[in-house]
Amino acid sequence: MSEMITADLVDLDLSAETKEAAARALAERMAALGRVTDLAGFLADVATREAQMPTGLDGGIGIPHCRSAHVTEPTLAFGRSAAGIDFGAADGPADLVFLIAAPTGADDAHLTILSALARQLMNAEFTAALRSAADTATAAALIRGDVTPQQAAAAQVEAAPPSGEAASSSAQTSPADDGAPAEAGAPDAAPTPSEAPAPKDTTGPATAGPTPEHPFRIVAVTSCPTGIAHTYMAAESLENAGREAGVELVVETQGSAGFTRLDPALIAAADGVILAHDVPVRDKDRFAGKPTVDVGVKAGINRPGELIAEIRQKAARGETTAPAAPGTPVERTGEPGEGYGTKLRKWLMSGVSYMVPFVAAGGLLIAIGFALGGYKVNKAPSVMDHFVWTQTDSWAALMFQIGGVAFAFLVPVLAGYIAYGIADRPGLVPGFVGGSIALTINAGFLGGLAAGLISGAVVTATQRVRIPQALRGIMPVVVIPLISSAVVGFLMFVVIGKPIATAQKGMTDWLSGLSGANAVLLGALLGLMMCFDLGGPVNKVAYTFATAGIAVSDPSDSAMKIMAAVMAAGMVPPLAMALATTVRGRLFTETERENGKAAWVLGASFISEGAIPFAAADPLRVIPSAMAGGALTGALSMAFGATLRAPHGGVFVVPLIGNPFLYLIAVAAGVCASTALVVALKTLRGSAPGAPGGKREKDEHGQAARAGSADREQPVAA
Repeated sequence: MSEMITADLVDLDLSAETKEAAARALAERMAALGRVTDLAGFLADVATREAQMPTGLDGGIGIPHCRSAHVTEPTLAFGRSAAGIDFGAADGPADLVFLIAAPTGADDAHLTILSALARQLMNAEFTAALRSAADTATAAALIRGDVTPQQAAAAQVEAAPPSGEAASSSAQTSPADDGAPAEAGAPDAAPTPSEAPAPKDTTGPATAGPTPEHPFRIVAVTSCPTGIAHTYMAAESLENAGREAGVELVVETQGSAGFTRLDPALIAAADGVILAHDVPVRDKDRFAGKPTVDVGVKAGINRPGELIAEIRQKAARGETTAPAAPGTPVERTGEPGEGYGTKLRKWLMSGVSYMVPFVAAGGLLIAIGFALGGYKVNKAPSVMDHFVWTQTDSWAALMFQIGGVAFAFLVPVLAGYIAYGIADRPGLVPGFVGGSIALTINAGFLGGLAAGLISGAVVTATQRVRIPQALRGIMPVVVIPLISSAVVGFLMFVVIGKPIATAQKGMTDWLSGLSGANAVLLGALLGLMMCFDLGGPVNKVAYTFATAGIAVSDPSDSAMKIMAAVMAAGMVPPLAMALATTVRGRLFTETERENGKAAWVLGASFISEGAIPFAAADPLRVIPSAMAGGALTGALSMAFGATLRAPHGGVFVVPLIGNPFLYLIAVAAGVCASTALVVALKTLRGSAPGAPGGKREKDEHGQAARAGSADREQPVAA
């Protein structure tokens, strides 16, 4: 980290009261050195990252960080707070704050800084030296690694006057003192046990017992949700405790930058395994049959000695683990302790995410076929029997028939990948079989959903049955596909298929009968859903509902009206934010005005996510405004009777829309309504800080922001 931090990037008297103010104070130092080109834009990126997950760590540490287009080179700034700042750590506020900035695309640099810093923070002498550093140059040298904590402490002792009274007087007049009290010097700098983030409790049972011919060998895996800080802190803590306990301990860090698997020879020779993780361990089966301690990642940080003692005791008792079933795709990406409702949503979204490309490709091809050949193209003979290269009708029939083949995969893919989300690859065969049966018995999408869930459950139950070792090799290839397909097929054909088909027909008939006020209200509801979370689960529910209606060879008029209303509403939020930044630019930050330019294209292309940067920065004003405009557009689209056969495309599929002029009027009305509302709400707040003519705003505690140059205005509170 030799070039990443200098004395100018250190503040030993960080007076900020909030994490936002702390990030700003340190970011200003980066900007002064030319390492941050747009202060407001960079702070917005920091706030976005902070909103994803708190960056506070146990032991009084805060590490706000982000990748940003406004950073010129990887940079680290450090601040020390006397009062402490809340960064969301469980053990209280942080007094050591590290702001890490990396350029966009510099993933390796960003993660290298974080992981190296995280490992250093597990050294109690390192954090104590930072807490007692008397000047910025010493603190920067410590973080760079130019001096060790022992060297820094020795230098401070040599520089200290012989009497405590003289030392106090010197501290009051030293120009290098950035506000750190003299009492924080080396003689009193040793941290208390509560200050040290990783207590080295490695005495006792960890070293008890007879000495073996070779040292006790342990392999460990650490991982956390972000794969950065806690992952490497736990690794460092375990390694330190292992050295103190006299054991050989090798750690595999499963971080965000990927991981290097432990040598199989090391695993084979290991006497025990420690798994300290908050996300599922990848390739966990490698450690089957070994004495294992399985805990959360913070246990690896805070009590490594106890874990080593526990694993040695398990090894002495001969306790081993059975082979673990591999994690499913949902489990591999999920958070620990998730409830069934959350898992169910992820299983369903797994199927939807794999189905959507088929919907888009098939729907657009069918729409192109209708555009070229008219609505009688579905009566055209097979292009294998009749295709003339020079006839438009032949090309129209080709597009339509290719799209129809793609649509035929929708329900099987939906069912297959719902089962995949539950049971991994063994769920694919019964899932696809069940989905195909749903099509055969006219159970449609409801049948596909049921088939996917049933398939996953059947495979999971089959995998839990204990079988002889000799038969395990054929289980995934023969036994599981055979049994699960037979069970799912029986249930779909004989037991639940007919009731589901009846329910599907009832829903289709209800949609076909929608008219007047009922249709308008449905359009408004779908518009609200499309704009509520801008591409999130609620948005996806509305979109899937619409695409399910047109994913047949001959969709009803009502289904095509619903698809038109959903796409129109989904275009409103980004277009409204783009228009608002154009007509009232002073209400938005410079970064938001730049995002507004891209939002024109994203909105026109039916990409609702184009409004997310605005919603993240100001959700209480942006989201209600977007929902109001989306509801208006959805209602008007249904009232105007606009229809759409294509499931995507935005303004680029206007030629394929029924009543295109009225459809565009519906979109424009919603955009204008959302724009007017968001402008009105932001006007009540005042000009955005950093915008032309903007005024300084008070921080969250009501205190006026510190005076500074115009380019140091506070960003909009996110």
